Amino acid sequence: MLEGVGGGRSDTPKVLLVGYNGANNTGSEARLLEIIKEIRTVLGNDTIITVPTLNERNLRRYLEESETIRIAPVPSIYFMELRRLVRCHDLIMLVEGSCYMDTWTSALLWAFLSATKYAHSYGRPSLAYAVDAGNVSSANRRRVRREASKTDLIITRTEAAADRLREWGVDTSIDVTADTAFSFHLDDTPTGFIRTIWPGSGERVMGMSVVNFNLWPVVFRPCGRRSLCYRWPYYYSHSRSRREGTTLLARGLAREADRVVEEHDMSVALIAMEALDEPLAMQVRESMVHPERARIFSSNRHNASEMTFILRDLEMLITSRYHASVLSLASGVPQVAVGHDLRLMDLYGDLGIVKERFKEHDSTDLWDWISSSVDELLDDREERQRLLEGNRRHLERASRNRTLLREFVEEHGVIR
Repeated sequence: MLEGVGGGRSDTPKVLLVGYNGANNTGSEARLLEIIKEIRTVLGNDTIITVPTLNERNLRRYLEESETIRIAPVPSIYFMELRRLVRCHDLIMLVEGSCYMDTWTSALLWAFLSATKYAHSYGRPSLAYAVDAGNVSSANRRRVRREASKTDLIITRTEAAADRLREWGVDTSIDVTADTAFSFHLDDTPTGFIRTIWPGSGERVMGMSVVNFNLWPVVFRPCGRRSLCYRWPYYYSHSRSRREGTTLLARGLAREADRVVEEHDMSVALIAMEALDEPLAMQVRESMVHPERARIFSSNRHNASEMTFILRDLEMLITSRYHASVLSLASGVPQVAVGHDLRLMDLYGDLGIVKERFKEHDSTDLWDWISSSVDELLDDREERQRLLEGNRRHLERASRNRTLLREFVEEHGVIR
């Protein structure tokens, strides 16, 4: 065991989980709960696990603090507190899936890189646990190369992410598994969950997991409109063209939802995997001709288990969220992805469906492609088996996370 803060030797491991915790994000919630379970299996139930967060209230919705689970609020300007937390722990784990990318904001990337930097300076072992690498600016690419190389082990969840890090010059050990959320709630999905909570939905429901691409990236500003403030001093991107883009996106999704209602007699579940997706879901529903056939399911009101039950009950899924795809695959839900970064494209590449089922959100033929893909998949009986086989392969890969964690903590003396 490493020396503790006071210089003494502790028999109880202390693990710091650095990620996007407390954002009412279904994917992050599922990942965090699964990672805690895996840490308990490897290091023991008495392991002290600290989860830092920018939003303590949200985190407490799904994580109960105890003698061995500690919730650590951190300020928006996080560097000093993050450094202190790293110094107080024996093992530093980066647990955010969107780890090495600046799609959302550079501030998150810098937090993860800072945690690795501090761990290296204090001699604490650090591990990036089933994470991704995506689009980054040239300046951030240099930061990733410099700081991520100080990580003792990086485990990526796709082959493409590992290749990307190597291309950027990251020269630490890199292994490939699969996202921890593949192991989330394997055997307890109830049958007909949507119909239980939405009695008027009918027999078949299509899902739309929506993302407002026009809000990103979040930028650093000393002041701005309160409605655009993510958390001071971070504000959503904003301009007239972005507002118009949001309107066009909502109308396009609404047209497809109405088409599915009219041509296939299916209801539509508008799925907000993160709290900030809910305004767009509301705008889509308000733009529909048949809003009575649509209902919004949001991470603001449903925990990760409930959202997973909903996703696995769908007849079809149009998704812009990585974890909507991951969590639905256990039921082989046919799906197409509308992407704005590399995560879904990489996942679909691993599943062998990227050419047929993935399209960039700004493609000129997007809406025609979605309609034809939905019609095709609703009649394709082999698609579910294809996706179920892909899920089985990813489950096998995800099972290696725990093995690698055990080998890592033994090698670095976190357990004796």
